[in-house]
Amino acid sequence: MTTEKQCTCAEVNEDELYPRLEEIVSRHRGKREDLIMVLHEAQTLFGYLPRKVQEIVSAGLGVSLSEVHGVISFYSFFSIVPKGRNSIKVCLGTACYVRGGQQTLAKVGSEIGVKVGGTTDDRRYSLDVVRCIGACGLAPAMLVNNDVYGRIKSTKLVEILEQYK
Repeated sequence: MTTEKQCTCAEVNEDELYPRLEEIVSRHRGKREDLIMVLHEAQTLFGYLPRKVQEIVSAGLGVSLSEVHGVISFYSFFSIVPKGRNSIKVCLGTACYVRGGQQTLAKVGSEIGVKVGGTTDDRRYSLDVVRCIGACGLAPAMLVNNDVYGRIKSTKLVEILEQYK
């Protein structure tokens, strides 16, 4: 298992994060070319990119708000809705689909109580679908943060999710 720095955004009041966002923006002030880098740092800080964050980034880098939103909506790794501390991505690529990826997705959704694209109320989990994670020989497979799990069975799934509570 690998360890990835997770956002602690759900554990703090968002208002407490804005001074840190201002620090990030000030390091890149006026540098339009740093937009993606700044958005990435802001999303790591907040867990998503709310309108107020977009406005601060826009003003600080001298980029129109519509351009900021355009970049956010173009790249799938940016989100304008809150995400959970633990990102669950169920593979529905060909091998995983054929070997039960849909059932894995349904079971995960049932266990955590959200649909695809959703986040639990406590912001512990977010659930998404990916088309391939490069683990076709382990199908059906899923990612939890950067940890790859393969040959997922219902009983194994519950054990996996328990590790991230």
